[in-house]
Amino acid sequence: MVFVNHPRIAFETVEERGYQTRMVEQCVRANTLLILPTGLGKTIIAVRVAAEFLDEGKVLLMAPTKPLVEQHYEEFERLLTGTKVSMLNGLMKDSKRAGIVEESDVVISTPQTISNDLEAGRYDLSGFSLIIYDEAHRGRGDYAYVNVSRYVRKGARSIGMTASPGNSVDKIEEVCLNLHLKRIDMRTENDPDVAPFVHDTYINRITVALPPDIQDISALLKVMLDHFYSELCSLKLANSRIPPTKGYLLAVSNELQARIAKGAKSSIVFKGLSVNKTCIQLLEAISKVESEGITVLRKYLERLETEAAQEKGGKAAQAIVGRQEYAAVKTIISGTNTEHPKVSRVMSLVSRTLQSSPESKVLVFAQFRDTCEMLVDKISGIPEARVSMLIGQSKGGLKQKEQVALLDGFRKGESNVLVSTSVGEEGLDVSNTDAVIFYEPVPSEIRTIQRRGRTGRKSDGDVYMLIAEGTVDEAFERSSIRKEQSMRENLERLSEKLSKGMTLGDGGQRKLDGF
Repeated sequence: MVFVNHPRIAFETVEERGYQTRMVEQCVRANTLLILPTGLGKTIIAVRVAAEFLDEGKVLLMAPTKPLVEQHYEEFERLLTGTKVSMLNGLMKDSKRAGIVEESDVVISTPQTISNDLEAGRYDLSGFSLIIYDEAHRGRGDYAYVNVSRYVRKGARSIGMTASPGNSVDKIEEVCLNLHLKRIDMRTENDPDVAPFVHDTYINRITVALPPDIQDISALLKVMLDHFYSELCSLKLANSRIPPTKGYLLAVSNELQARIAKGAKSSIVFKGLSVNKTCIQLLEAISKVESEGITVLRKYLERLETEAAQEKGGKAAQAIVGRQEYAAVKTIISGTNTEHPKVSRVMSLVSRTLQSSPESKVLVFAQFRDTCEMLVDKISGIPEARVSMLIGQSKGGLKQKEQVALLDGFRKGESNVLVSTSVGEEGLDVSNTDAVIFYEPVPSEIRTIQRRGRTGRKSDGDVYMLIAEGTVDEAFERSSIRKEQSMRENLERLSEKLSKGMTLGDGGQRKLDGF
């Protein structure tokens, strides 16, 4: 094995890979958006680029989550020699963070902490020669990356890294313009210089049919949805020819809120807001029972009833719990032990994977915390399973240190099944995962790619996608496939144009011809 030879990089720690070397060279030459599949060494590239710029000034690397920050810190600390690498977090005293920036060569932090400090004038970026944006696809809208980029000194090098930049050229270009990235360097699993380092990932699509109890509950909820949506249409606040999808109902809500902001105070507008919220809640209930199961629906309805009991702000929920169809739903729930068929499939897949090899690890993704809790309870009954749950910090979730400790335990084999919400999707190094299970599809191509990339990194891996027939699962799957295909096509076109000498961001406004 040939290793990278660089005075800043620890001896015989970084394998020489041609595609990584060429991407490093591109980053040294110009501000670049790196697009590389998960598991192929974006962090290694970042370390190597940092090594090239440390003699010119400090390096700032930002990542969107605290566990990911810690992960980058460990890699930079391990691989760089003669370099002071430090982490920042918002819990430190302001003066301590400023002192750390002053004394460090490499600073690693979430962008929100950096953004807040820059706005407060606690330090500046004048001494930084390199800025690295991990998961750079987030650099849109009002995300903190965008604000930080405004403080980057002219002449400093900026690079962005992502496995999934988005499905439209407009989104990709927005990221590049916001973060001052002039070039795109992209690799796929099929590129000749990448292919030798890629392991196979087998995609397995598993469909299940809804049992009668879930079908009956869904039918009752849909009767209620039809009733309230008809009422919304009769108020002339929605179009009866458009089905009541979540996207459309949210658009209606935004329009009504905009009317109020402009001074509209009519009773129809306020009534419409309440009815529209009722529709959204019913749509959520339908999705939960069809895609997640009765246990998850039960918890959702309990929260709905709590909301309905409130004197103020509970009208939407009150409208639901007062319906006779709702009473019928509750009767079915109280008299059934039916679980969603996805649950038994998950347990079978986990059991089979763990029995095949004692060293196997399984990562299960679910959309909602309630679903994660239900799955942890079920999977814990498998004799071979040592299960843990990864969730975010909000609403009594896991603190940063708890997330880091849990992930470390999974890597070391202390647990062999990790059930996770979206917090486990981005960037986290769980590279020895043998199987990834999607409890439900997600409509985002970015999240799908991120989830899928948690396996097949150091060995072949399996991805299992569970889909309930005739439900929103199928629509989400189609959406994700369509967006991912669009992303790949647009990136290829964009990369081709850029290879011919065109650059992004000339004057901060330039658009590419033909897009």
